[in-house]
Amino acid sequence: MKVAKFGGSSVASAEMLQKVASIIKDDPQRKFIVVSAPGKRFSEDIKVTDLFIKLGEQYNSGQDVEGTLQKITDRFMSITKDLDLSDEIAERIKNESKRLLKETSNSSHLMDALKAMGEDSLARVLSAYLNKIGLDATYVNPKDAGIFVSDDPGDAQVLEHSYDKIYKLREKEGIIVIPGFYGYTEKGVLTTFPRGGSDITGSIIAAGIEAELYENFTDVSSVYSINPAIIDEPNEIKFLTYKEMRELSYSGFSVFHDEALIPAFNKNIPVCIKNTNEPEAPGTMIVANKEEYNGPIVGIASDKGFASIYVSKYLMNREIGFGRNLLNILVEEQISFEHAPSGIDSMSVIVRSDQLTEKKEQRLMSRIKQELDVDYVSITHGLGMVVIVGEGLSNRVNVAAIATTAIAKAGVNIEMINQGSSDVSMMFGIREEDINKAVKSLYLDFFESAMVVR
Repeated sequence: MKVAKFGGSSVASAEMLQKVASIIKDDPQRKFIVVSAPGKRFSEDIKVTDLFIKLGEQYNSGQDVEGTLQKITDRFMSITKDLDLSDEIAERIKNESKRLLKETSNSSHLMDALKAMGEDSLARVLSAYLNKIGLDATYVNPKDAGIFVSDDPGDAQVLEHSYDKIYKLREKEGIIVIPGFYGYTEKGVLTTFPRGGSDITGSIIAAGIEAELYENFTDVSSVYSINPAIIDEPNEIKFLTYKEMRELSYSGFSVFHDEALIPAFNKNIPVCIKNTNEPEAPGTMIVANKEEYNGPIVGIASDKGFASIYVSKYLMNREIGFGRNLLNILVEEQISFEHAPSGIDSMSVIVRSDQLTEKKEQRLMSRIKQELDVDYVSITHGLGMVVIVGEGLSNRVNVAAIATTAIAKAGVNIEMINQGSSDVSMMFGIREEDINKAVKSLYLDFFESAMVVR
């Protein structure tokens, strides 16, 4: 049995859903289907999930919601009309949305319920269409599928006992269509995963039914070694390990949600990234271990929007608990950190800039200075992170030398290097405006230069 998950671009229109149906029909092993909400049909289009978020925000702020609700209804109506399906599903969306707005008092639960409507409605549409073309398909709600999650709106985690119930789905006949992105708490409250969580649902179902393969259909034929927006026609990656893919996803690759692989990884289920528009292409396989390594790294990722909290104190290294006390202040201010490189008398903590409002930033600096009695504290914004990824990175001679030389040749100053205990990635902190220059130079030296150490 296979689990096939189709992303937002794959279900954005009736035409795309016809392609999806053809892919499902071509392989009887694709019994479990997980879908996202309709994504963009063209660059200026709006994702359905974003429309539902707008609907919730308008309602919470006392604005009129009819215009946004009509846009959502029209979007689904255009799909069902082109697929020659009943208008009933589109009408249900309008009625259910109005009910949620009227009856859901908790704003967090309301937003989760609205955000999930896109996936839920699309799963109903696809199930109806599959039956229309002669396939035996059934829509299954995540609660009935057994997806139970923690009570963390917008950030749910699957509960371990879910997998035993999900396994029973194997007993069902025909094709099972499940909406992605959400589950239910033990008290029966709909709760969503982080944004992009349909990938997580697909991975959970694959782990639960112990699938032979988890196929993730998107709008690219493989994972590339670098963002194609930076380098034209970059190398395609045929095989990746779970660790490599997670590092790349976390560090800016948009192909896969960075948490999505964990359930599949735990059950050792291979994952294949495939293209809905080119389903015959082999795609990129993600596995626990791979036998061939074609070079010292498999990919280069980058991301913007970081800030560095720099703290200096003479004899810091002799002060027991200094690092813990610094991080405790961040915890109390509800700031998560990404990296924490340190020296003898100094320590930097890298955080996402969007966590720091002007008021919180001033309070944070004041607390660090007063409570930790430091000599100096500063916060620098505008940092970007460039990450090179590859299994066994720390055991490969000259990788760091090649990387730092490439960045230097691009005329870019390195403000931070972080590898630590990682055997899979090496990270460089640079100014945001220098990211593309650094990435291009790294790609040239690692993937196009004959001098690269194998």
